[in-house]
Amino acid sequence: MKFTQRLYTNIQPEWNKNHTHPFVTGMGDGTLNQEKFRFYMIQDYLYLMEYAKLFALGAMKSNEVETMGKFAALLHSTLNEEMSLHRSYAAKVGISIEELENAEPSPITLAYTHYMLHQAQNGTLAHLVAALLPCMWSYWDIGKELSKIPGAATHEFYGEWISMYSSSEFGTLATWCIDLLDDLVEGKPEKELVELEKIFTNTTRFEYMFWEMAYHLDMWPE
Repeated sequence: MKFTQRLYTNIQPEWNKNHTHPFVTGMGDGTLNQEKFRFYMIQDYLYLMEYAKLFALGAMKSNEVETMGKFAALLHSTLNEEMSLHRSYAAKVGISIEELENAEPSPITLAYTHYMLHQAQNGTLAHLVAALLPCMWSYWDIGKELSKIPGAATHEFYGEWISMYSSSEFGTLATWCIDLLDDLVEGKPEKELVELEKIFTNTTRFEYMFWEMAYHLDMWPE
């Protein structure tokens, strides 16, 4: 069994909680309150600004030109495609670019991004990939699942989100990260594999907390 297959098998309880979260299912059937999605888009925009730094760090930690190029492509995709989608949605719901750029991150956004960047800066390339992978992998899985719902991918408000994350282009990037982690852990001792699995589990849990935060519009307690 490949290491990522082991991760996917062991994480299923947490993985399924993400896929069945009311925020996610609400996008699929079109019933999600648009104010919740508006809040999510702002926080996810801030998240992506930090997430993109992981790809820059990945290029820096890579020893192969091809791997550096792939991380550069991921950086480009995040900055110029995902964040472009967010700006497009922002315009639909009356969020200005200034509001996006000047928004305050929620406690969960801060905790999640800081955890990933801590692992990336202080660990190996494998630590970095283990930290960033749940976001890409779960979004691809969620996108594919939601796209199977009749009318979901063409929904006037949530269809663009579903179409982007279910796309073969996004899937290709996610698959590359999955394969890279399998390559990076080849020959690693079980002790290190357990450490990497803990990171993967933690960021999967952060994914759930991010959906929860968005669904409940959670910021700092007053």
